[in-house]
Order: sequence, then structure tokens, then C-alpha cells
Amino acid sequence: MVARGLTRTFRTTVRRPGLTGALRSLVDPLREEKTAVRDVSFEVGRGQLLALLGPNGAGKSTTIKMLTGILTPTSGEARVAGVVPYRQRERNARNIGAVFGQRTQLWWDLPARESFAILRDIYGVPEGEHRTRLAEFDSLLELSEFWDTRVRHLSLGQRVRCDLAAALLHDPPVVFLDEPTIGMDVVVKEQVRTFLRHQVEQRGRTVLLTTHDTTEVARLAERVVLINHGRIVLDGTLAEIRRRYGGTWQVHATLDPVEAEAAGTAGAALPPGVRLVRREGPRVVFGPDDPGGTGGAAPPTVHQALRAIVERYRVTDLALEENDLEDVMRAAYLRQDGPDQQDGRDGHRDGAAAQPAGRGAAR
Repeated sequence: MVARGLTRTFRTTVRRPGLTGALRSLVDPLREEKTAVRDVSFEVGRGQLLALLGPNGAGKSTTIKMLTGILTPTSGEARVAGVVPYRQRERNARNIGAVFGQRTQLWWDLPARESFAILRDIYGVPEGEHRTRLAEFDSLLELSEFWDTRVRHLSLGQRVRCDLAAALLHDPPVVFLDEPTIGMDVVVKEQVRTFLRHQVEQRGRTVLLTTHDTTEVARLAERVVLINHGRIVLDGTLAEIRRRYGGTWQVHATLDPVEAEAAGTAGAALPPGVRLVRREGPRVVFGPDDPGGTGGAAPPTVHQALRAIVERYRVTDLALEENDLEDVMRAAYLRQDGPDQQDGRDGHRDGAAAQPAGRGAAR
């Protein structure tokens, strides 16, 4: 899957206030352009899961809608499994699966299993393959407990599990998941995560995931693309993002009393990039030094600091305290929300001017 310079601009009519303004808008409408996505480029290989993250209104859903063929980009190009999605929609629909957390591709008044049968006929899946895939999905998602229940009577977690199975019945190489676990309980979330790991690692599917659940990101994604105000502001691994934005950590160490006292004296030779936060008897707390204190180099990670502390001191007890991924992502959002990003702000909500991604569109 490849995106090159994807840009999507929506034209809307601004309503003037009052009755006179409304009449004038009919004769001389005032048009306003809102750019939801600006020059977005990335690639995702086979058997990879990419987490597309960003605050609300950043452009995530609009990007996915262009990659699924629901929206046509204003400029730029995209290829999904070798197909231009918005030009070859029918062919693209056979290459992708899509789950939008707030919508379903199942028939509301039918049992889920009958929806699976309809999708089997739509995609021309042989009966034997259909049974085999349903059995596999049932073993991972426990669908048979409720797949004879009408979709309208399913809980949110049950419905999303059925939607995942429905999206993969025709064995697509690429899967798009737009906040699929929103509102689920922790048990079902873990079940869905296990299923997704299986699809990526064992089936070699390419998965593009958007979510606000940082636990989900930490357990599923190795690579993250951060989008803000419609622009990609960061593309890297979780480890790189932690190094760049998660520098706040502390190591609580109980040292030999003599070494603890020496570490607390002025001018003590501490490990490179490490500073003394405080000392209470033999209990010493270390933290990252300012970048300027290490010759302009980035502070060490908590694991690098821990290794250096253990090598230098006689340690009898250790405890680590590190920012979790939610803190790291918050720092990344805020860091990228400076004045240089203001030209990208257009107040546009993802897909607000687009048609809803309903059952027919998702296919």
C-alpha cells in the first residue's frame, strides 16, 4: 500500500446570518475551502501493521476513505494492492476489508451467519473456503455463540467481532480498521488484538489501524504515523517515538551508603546523561540530564541509564518509573501543535463533508 502526496480539500457554503443573509446565499453563495489532508505520503508492506494516530479532526478517517476508494483525492495518488482505489473501485473492493467502528456491513435484521452467507455470494467465495474461514474465525473470535442472533440484538463487542469476520471472509490482502474497538470492554479488546496479531503474523495481511487506545498501539504496532492538522508530522517506530518524546523517566536505586553519599555531593561523577534528582539516605533517585548537559546529545533511555547505574554502583534495590505511551503521545501531539502548524489548521472534522461510509460504501 502506497500513498503519495494525498491531499483532500472540501468546498463548503458558508451560511450568512439572518434572513437577508440566507437569501443572499441562495443568489451569491460564499464558498470556503477546507483542507482535511495535506500531502500525506507513506508505504506499508505485506504483513505489516501501521497505526495511523492523531487527535480528533487530524485527517485520519479522510485518509482511510481515500485509500478505500470512498473519496477521490484532490491531488496526489494512492495504490492499494497494486490498484488505484478511487479509479478501480470494484477491483479494489475485492482486495480490501474495512471495519469502521461506528458502522456495520452486516444486515441489521438478519442473523450474523446469514449476513456472512450473503457476503459469500457477493464475493463469489467457494462454499468450502467459506466454511473453513468461518471455522477459523470462530476459533479466534468465538462467533458461534451469537451468530444466529439478529445483528440488532448483538452487543457492541459481538457486532464488531462479526464485522471483523465479515471484512475478511473474501480473504483480502489489505485491511483498514478505523477505531474498531471503541467502547469495548477489556476482555473483548484483547480478543480482537489476538485476532489481529494472527492475521498479520500468520496470514501476512497488511493492516492500517486508527485508534485512540494507546494500549492497543503498544501491543499491536511496531510503526506509527502521527498525523496532525492533515499533515504527517512523525513516522517511526514506537521505540523512536519514546526516545524523542518520552525522555522523562526516573530510576529509584538503593545504593551502598558510602556511594549514595558520594553521588549526592556537588561535582559527583554520574553516568553520562544522568542527573541526581534527590537523595534520601541510601535511596537515590536518578533522572535524565538536559540535552545540553551531554554535549547536545539526546538523554539516554531508561534502559541505557539503568545499565550504566548498575555498572557504576553497588545496587541493592531498583525501581523504574517511566512515562507510559499515552503520556508520550500527548507530548508528541503538543510538540507538533506549535505556530508552524497553524497553517494546517482548518477546523475540519474527518470526513464531515464526505458521504457516510455505510455498508455499500465499505465494500
